[in-house]
Amino acid sequence: MRKLLAVWLGKALTVLGKIIGKKSSSSPGHYALKICPDLVKGLEKNISKGIIVTCGTNGKTTTNNLMASALEAKGYKVICNRLGANMLSGVATTVLQEMNIFGRLKADYACLEIDEAYTPIVFDHIKPDVMVVTNLFRDQLDRYGEIDITSDIIKRAIAKVPGIKLVLCGDDPLCVQFGREENVTAYHYGISERVLPQLDDTKEGRFCPVCGAEQSYNFYHYSQLGDFFCPECGFKRPKIDFEVKNVSLDTPMKFTINGQPMSVNYKGFYNIYNLVAVYGALSVLGESTDGFASLLTKYKPQIGRMQEYKFAKPVILSLSKNPAGFNQAIATVNTDKRKKDVIIAINDKANDGRDVSWLWDVDFDKIADENLLTLTTTGIRLYDISLRFKYADVKVDMITHDMADAVTAALKTESEVVYVLVNYTALYSTEAVLKKLGGKA
Repeated sequence: MRKLLAVWLGKALTVLGKIIGKKSSSSPGHYALKICPDLVKGLEKNISKGIIVTCGTNGKTTTNNLMASALEAKGYKVICNRLGANMLSGVATTVLQEMNIFGRLKADYACLEIDEAYTPIVFDHIKPDVMVVTNLFRDQLDRYGEIDITSDIIKRAIAKVPGIKLVLCGDDPLCVQFGREENVTAYHYGISERVLPQLDDTKEGRFCPVCGAEQSYNFYHYSQLGDFFCPECGFKRPKIDFEVKNVSLDTPMKFTINGQPMSVNYKGFYNIYNLVAVYGALSVLGESTDGFASLLTKYKPQIGRMQEYKFAKPVILSLSKNPAGFNQAIATVNTDKRKKDVIIAINDKANDGRDVSWLWDVDFDKIADENLLTLTTTGIRLYDISLRFKYADVKVDMITHDMADAVTAALKTESEVVYVLVNYTALYSTEAVLKKLGGKA
């Protein structure tokens, strides 16, 4: 009876939330769990083919949602927390919304994005078959602390599910270490050629997770990702099961996975990692990847993943919430040789992390290329980001609290494209501003 009450309450809150304009992605599950704490326990009994969870600092929403789309394209019924509510309450919301009024649920697959810090809590309720770990970077220091703390949390989660299959980024030593845990089977994906200039990028996880010595690289892509090896203990990039080669970063972006040609119409070298992670997970599940290239041509990225809005000139919205993400966003902006305006919004709400000291770990000086016309700063911490640019010796042309003013001003310049880089809580408000100004996604 408690379960039924929880489901009915959750469904009612979902409807109410949508009436008043809320996304209802988390709060219905939060209140439902207060009535029935075991609401999602034993979910695997209702999922006939498998549960796939995706965690990691960057890329988990794109990876998780593309996974669900790939399985749905095969005709399967899939439950998925597509809006990115990735704590236990978000998972509970997803589950109860899929249940009928009698609390019953049947599906072929569940694709669930999970917050790294919540993996042990979620794994107390749900036993996944496959776990994808995309990468580990410094993020929300006031919440997560340093990367080794996050690593330990994920190891505790893995230990709760003996026999779990791990799909790991083989270019990230911090991910590869999870394959050394007991009672796991690890599969690795990676990009097996030098693609980007070998610049002095920030290597956040540059110390060997096994012995602590500084790692070396045959080549690297960004942050700590690349063909790594430890000269002290021999820990190194593993054999790659799902291998990317023949990369072209032109539009459309092209590459091969295990020899199969792929093409995508959206930007961002880092997106290749998300796509090959899905390819790898599908393979581990025993699903055919024959139609994967066709799926990529049709897939539309989630909000803020280099998402283009059509005005007189394109406005491209990008979620960039930590040093690694911002550095890759800046690299993507710089590959666009059109004249451009750039708007950067930084907030410090709870979901962003109150500590914005990470701004000093971003290579903001690299944004000042010859094609940059104007740079605008906005958001709650607009003065912090403006000061960061001052120390990077980069001129800020406009400082404003109003995103609408920033976009309107950029649309009036002689640039050919506008990039808007925002951290998490600025994302949806910026989307609303772009739509209100008449932009079509």
